[in-house]
Amino acid sequence: MLSGNNQNKLEQIVCEHQLEHIMDYLNESVRQGIRLSKKEIETYKEICLSRIGGDPDLPASVEWPVDLEGTSMTFLAQLRLSELTHHDVAALLPVKGILYFFVGVDEPAYGIEHKVIYLSEDKLQEAKRYPSPEVTAIEGEFTGYRLSGRSTMEIPNYGYVDYDIVEDDEHDYDQYEELCFELNEGDSSNLAVMFGYPSTQHGDCEYEAALHLLTGKKYDYSMDSALKQITDHFKGDSDRAKQEVQDTLVLLALDSDQDVGFCWWDAGELQFYIRKEDLLAGNFANTYCSLYSS
Repeated sequence: MLSGNNQNKLEQIVCEHQLEHIMDYLNESVRQGIRLSKKEIETYKEICLSRIGGDPDLPASVEWPVDLEGTSMTFLAQLRLSELTHHDVAALLPVKGILYFFVGVDEPAYGIEHKVIYLSEDKLQEAKRYPSPEVTAIEGEFTGYRLSGRSTMEIPNYGYVDYDIVEDDEHDYDQYEELCFELNEGDSSNLAVMFGYPSTQHGDCEYEAALHLLTGKKYDYSMDSALKQITDHFKGDSDRAKQEVQDTLVLLALDSDQDVGFCWWDAGELQFYIRKEDLLAGNFANTYCSLYSS
């Protein structure tokens, strides 16, 4: 359910683009998201603030994550949750502490080794800049940037949109794409989104992630097959299986960015998923990571 201000904003932009025929569809499919943007290059004069690239701030008691071959993972981002609370309209995240994201080698594009670490506020008292190991899973030097967040309304992208609803004799997808751009104030400083729609061509990312998170099985690129396996996991409860897919959330979708130095294959997007149940419980030990590149 959108807030009054967001509802008014959505209706206004829809009317401006003369797309009133999809208003009900958007109300049903919109997701409350958080967009993260670059602010300035990190100077490390302050610690434990939201950052992408560079080095994390960690207590000495936290060991740097390694992959199965013992190679240090690459640090991606740290998110100071108190900075995001105001933008977390759906109240999904813990209100305090920091989330850290690390990744291993980004091949293959599914089931990527990674680590999401959550540290509560009391564990941050001894945190300090923790220089990245000289060699990590992803080669390259990654410039640290401070991050700012803002709440957004995320509507289905090209992989998820129902073209039969959007397109008719008077409207085409280009008009819808312009609406998407204006709704989220398209900006080159945008780096990542939480709880939105992941970039994909097929709109099946949540099926892949849910299947792995619940059963550990590999996705065979069939939503029907994945849903059947999830239903079997829940002893034939198809309604619960469908809800589980719906409640598989994009914890973070991280774009390629030349300034930071991240490039996921052919300038794609790295995606982290989590079950809503785990997120609300503050359990970040069970997450899934995959990559999309056109």
